[in-house]
Order: sequence, then structure tokens, then C-alpha cells
Amino acid sequence: MTPAMDMTARIVRYGELQPCRTAFIDAHTPGSNQKENFTIIGGGVSESADQHVHISLPHGFNIGAAGQPPHCRNSLHSHRTAEVFFVLSGRWRFFWGRWGTAGEVILEPGDIINIPTGIFRGFENVGTDYGMIMAVLGGDDAGGGVIWAPQVIEDARDHGLVLGENGKLYDSKKGQTLPDGIAPMPVLSEEELKAFPEPSALEVLPRHVARYRDLSAMAAKTPVTVIGETGRLPDRPGFEVELVTRGSAQTTPVTEPRPSVLMPVFGHWRVVWEGGSTILAPGDTMSVPEDLPVTLEPSMSGEAGLYRIRGTQDPAGETWKG
Repeated sequence: MTPAMDMTARIVRYGELQPCRTAFIDAHTPGSNQKENFTIIGGGVSESADQHVHISLPHGFNIGAAGQPPHCRNSLHSHRTAEVFFVLSGRWRFFWGRWGTAGEVILEPGDIINIPTGIFRGFENVGTDYGMIMAVLGGDDAGGGVIWAPQVIEDARDHGLVLGENGKLYDSKKGQTLPDGIAPMPVLSEEELKAFPEPSALEVLPRHVARYRDLSAMAAKTPVTVIGETGRLPDRPGFEVELVTRGSAQTTPVTEPRPSVLMPVFGHWRVVWEGGSTILAPGDTMSVPEDLPVTLEPSMSGEAGLYRIRGTQDPAGETWKG
């Protein structure tokens, strides 16, 4: 039996999230300098020592979030492992390519995107209010950091931030300099940049983007696998993402062989386990231990949708199929 008090440390409430405003190299760059980054489960890919990690237990994947006011953007970067986002609030434009011009898509609450690995990507809040997107990164170490487009590193240097080859940020506005023996992170050469594909929206959208309304219709009676080997967006990025709705809520106990994570996007959800229960609201994150039976159902009327993430034994490797 898992006592209720033990589960408290595995629940992160939306209102208790601790932001970092200096997480990445573009923290001073105009247009990107108002964003907030959150590391919820796992160490993530933050380049700042100021980043707070809410839950450090390994899950086989990382959970994070980005909060941004209107017109604020996250600069072009790439990852070595999977990066999946779903929109919690606001209206967001995701774009990709060397200069961010290869393709784009607009996503709204509940919509989800599995951004192909090895492609430069960025995102911008194009709504009228502060918005939040939730992120799942493959692997416990999230692939060893971020690969920035050359212009991002150059722009950051002009505004006082230098990224060392050790993956740490140094802020000249605070009098910081690179330590002895640490060189600046080198920018990618033109030859290296050729390895980053430039797929069009027509190539990316069918296999990598799913709309919440479509998914909720599919999950009307049973949960639907969104990302996974047999998912609506077929992939094996080291984890699976499943959507549960009011009609497919599981009122009999469900046990997972590995730690899983519950993330409501619509409605309030009651989670019950031996020894306790809790109510989750949109933006809350709950880590469920392996082999713990839990029941899951909406606690109020109205729209109800929840993403469940579970680790798999697949390596968190390349996801772009070409």
C-alpha cells in the first residue's frame, strides 16, 4: 500500500509551478526575453543553474512546460530525442526549418504535436493572453541538451549571454565570463547544417499533429493511443501518450508496469488509489508509481480530457521518417 502522504510529493499543482526566466540562451534576446520555463519531472534541458526541478525521480522521459505572453517566441533549436507538446492554454504557432520558414501550424488547447527529431523548431504564442504548453522529452537525460541554430547563438551573444561548450550559460550583464578552459559553444558549420532536413507542412502534419476534437471523438468509449507504435501519430520515441475522456474514463483500477504521468487538459479528475485520493485540474501533473492500481474519472460535469504518458522500452531516438 502507498500511503496518501507519500503521493503528495508526486503531484505538482499548476499554481505551484516555479518558473525560470533565464533557462536558455535567448533569455535576453528581444522577442524571447519574457518566456518562462518549467521543469516538472526530470532534469530537462535547461542551461541555467536557476532552473527548479519539481520531481527528480526517473521516468524514462521528462515533463516540462513553457509559459509565454502574446508575441513571445522560443528560438529555433533541435533535440536529439523526441519533443512532444500539447497546448494547455492559448493559441500557438509552431514553425520549423533552418530559418523557421520550412513549415508551420497553429495549435489550440488540447492539440498535440510530436516534433520530429533532428529538425530546427520554434514556437510562438499568437493568442491574446498568457499561454502555456506542456512538453514531454524523450529519455531521462533528455538527449544531452539543445542544439541551437547559429543565428540564435550569435543574437544571444549580442545581448550578453554566452553558452559554454559545457552547456552552461554565462551572463556578461552580471559580470560572468567563461571559466578557464571552457570555450564558447561552437556554431554549426554550413556542412553540419546540411544534416538538418527542411520538411514541408504537408510532410509533417499528417504524422505529427493531432487535433483534440478529433482525438476526443476517437476516445469517446475507450482511451486512444495518440503517440506510440500503433498510435494516431505512429512513433516509438521512448514513451506513449494516451488520451482519456469522460466516456473512456476507467473506474476500475488500472496498474502500469512503469511510472506513468497524468496531465489533465480539460475538466477536473478524481484519482483514487489504495490509501488516498486527489483531484487534478488542468495544468496539474501527477506521477503514478509503477504497480500502483489507480482509478480515474471526471469529478465534475462538462468537457473532460486527460493525457496519460507512460515510458516504454524503446530507445528515445530519431523520430523523423522523411
